[in-house]
Amino acid sequence: MNMVQALNTALREEMRRDKSVVVLGEDVGRRGGVFLVTEGLIDEFGEERVIDTPLTEMGIVAFAIGMAMYGLRPVAEIQFIDFIYEAFDQIVNNAAWYRFRSGGMYNVPLVIRGPCCGGIRGGMHHSQSNESYFIHTPGLYVVMPSTPYDAKGLLKSSIRSDDAVIFLEPKSIYRTIREEVPDDDYTIPLGQARLVQEGSDVTLVTWGAMVHLAKEAAELLREKRGWSIEIIDLRTLQPWDKDMVVKSLEKTGRLVIVHEARKILGPGAEIAAYISENYIDLLRGPVKRVASYDTPYPLAHEKLYLPNLAKIYRAVTEVMQW
Repeated sequence: MNMVQALNTALREEMRRDKSVVVLGEDVGRRGGVFLVTEGLIDEFGEERVIDTPLTEMGIVAFAIGMAMYGLRPVAEIQFIDFIYEAFDQIVNNAAWYRFRSGGMYNVPLVIRGPCCGGIRGGMHHSQSNESYFIHTPGLYVVMPSTPYDAKGLLKSSIRSDDAVIFLEPKSIYRTIREEVPDDDYTIPLGQARLVQEGSDVTLVTWGAMVHLAKEAAELLREKRGWSIEIIDLRTLQPWDKDMVVKSLEKTGRLVIVHEARKILGPGAEIAAYISENYIDLLRGPVKRVASYDTPYPLAHEKLYLPNLAKIYRAVTEVMQW
């Protein structure tokens, strides 16, 4: 399967398993979503469970919050995650905090999913990596898969969670990565990272589409410099798997973080700060971050804006030569 097929399968299986699961969003019904993630669901589950909404992100999320508070498990699609800001108030002031504000009387078992990140020449309004806004909000899980297998398992766990989940799907790998995805019912726990490959010289922490770039960079560094790179895919960005990162650093002593989000206050800043505050004695050199520039997302210069092999190669070289 590719990631689109894996996500579609996860939705279908969860809707069959639990009649409280509903899907809503712009064009998710007859159209099947702009990337066809919800294709065919309306034929099996009907218009009461696969709901085409008006073009209003604020309304989509508000409707979904109400559904979640009264017993349903809605999966709300934002057609491009760049347009989620219209619903920002509903997400951070309501979905994330209702359980706390109500003293536990209400849960909001809600998934807000949508395509994120760049790499498809979508320009500034269809390419954003805005995970940091939501990581900063207590009460939200923030998830970003990197493979079809993980996409299915993580989405199923998100739907079953009693807390609100922001589920970000890197659209550049929707159809470019294919792998075996089991037909059986499996989940991947939220907050559990994946060790992509073992190494002894540098720990490289990343997620989403950057996992595949990191693997290319690690192979290049092995061929050119003989260095062994350990790669960790966080999968869940809030809460992130601190234990796996620390365990890796006990072995390598060097940390490079790669992400598409902008560098200033990007997720890498929190990881670097946590390691510096608590485990600086493990480090043999400075923590390096490879991220996008702190500018609006450019169309013509996308390849220069995003992390690339050269930037990762340089960062690893600098920390190895410290």
